[in-house]
Amino acid sequence: MKLDLLFIGNKFIYNTALKEYIVRKVEQKCDFITSITHYKEGDNSLFLYLESELEADNKLVIVTTKNNCSTVGKLISTITSDNQVLKDTTLVPSKVQEYGDRTYLLKYKASSVNVISMDELQKMPEVLLEVESNKETVHIFNEQRDSAIALLNPLAQMHDVSLDVIVVVDGWLQVDIKSKKYGNIANFIESSKQLLSRKFIAHPNIVAHIIETLARNNKKISFAESCTGGLMSYYFTSQNRASQILDGSLITYSNDLKDNWLAVSHDTLVEFGAVSEQVVQQMSEGAMNVSHADYAISVSGIAGDTGGTDLKPLGTIYISVRTKSEHREVHLQLNGDRNYVQHQSVLYAIKLLLSIDKDIFF
Repeated sequence: MKLDLLFIGNKFIYNTALKEYIVRKVEQKCDFITSITHYKEGDNSLFLYLESELEADNKLVIVTTKNNCSTVGKLISTITSDNQVLKDTTLVPSKVQEYGDRTYLLKYKASSVNVISMDELQKMPEVLLEVESNKETVHIFNEQRDSAIALLNPLAQMHDVSLDVIVVVDGWLQVDIKSKKYGNIANFIESSKQLLSRKFIAHPNIVAHIIETLARNNKKISFAESCTGGLMSYYFTSQNRASQILDGSLITYSNDLKDNWLAVSHDTLVEFGAVSEQVVQQMSEGAMNVSHADYAISVSGIAGDTGGTDLKPLGTIYISVRTKSEHREVHLQLNGDRNYVQHQSVLYAIKLLLSIDKDIFF
């Protein structure tokens, strides 16, 4: 069954932070959103869209503003041959099955629609729509997509599940598992884990997995970031319990701060440049020394969209990951605009962290 998310209101198009917050809360309850659609206020085609959605075998979450909530209720009432009644100063269809603060649920034929009123600076109301989850997500590392599919397909057939294998970055695959009629996702995951051993992580969120693993083992991590400008820290601090494992991050954009805060050698900076294996190696060492963490990650590069040279073109990235006993550095040549290169850099760094200590993470 499809789950469609409909935004009605100009603010949901232009206020990205608000929209992303709403999407996160819907996904937490409903697991997977099939499509996201936007309508501006006063769009005359909205009625026909709602009519087609309610006549289909769909689940629909409608997020609208307080000012538009009654109008949406009127459209739904017209389509379902209903009338509106007043509940807590808001007009809603009389046949609603469930009602809460700024949220109500209506079932019509084989469809269910949850209308939510949402404006800036408000807490997201409860999502009343119930969607039975038949999907899990796992991750596979250091395996090519084709070979992973060849290994997993026989198990998928045996346990009656379907797979969607997505490349996150080179050497990191996300596998979405959906149960068929007689599918057993848990047994499929267990068999896959035995087959792939130290390449397989049965957790939908890799950063959350890292946080949980480090917290369980009383370990800490710190970062030294240049071209990613704190994005690595955001990936971690956007998750719960990050404070238990993250000592902090130093954003050292200039050479002076790399020298003064991280003790990167001035001679190394002059000889090799800030974007180099030698510098990120000393950056990760400096981050570990000042924080006394158990792991450190450093990143330096040329994210773009300007600043590249023949020797170091746009997308040149160096990453260093360090434990108390070893360190590894990688040189990447990434493609994309500034933001995409930054995100790829963080994802590669996370992958490198997992690989430097497989005993704890896998």
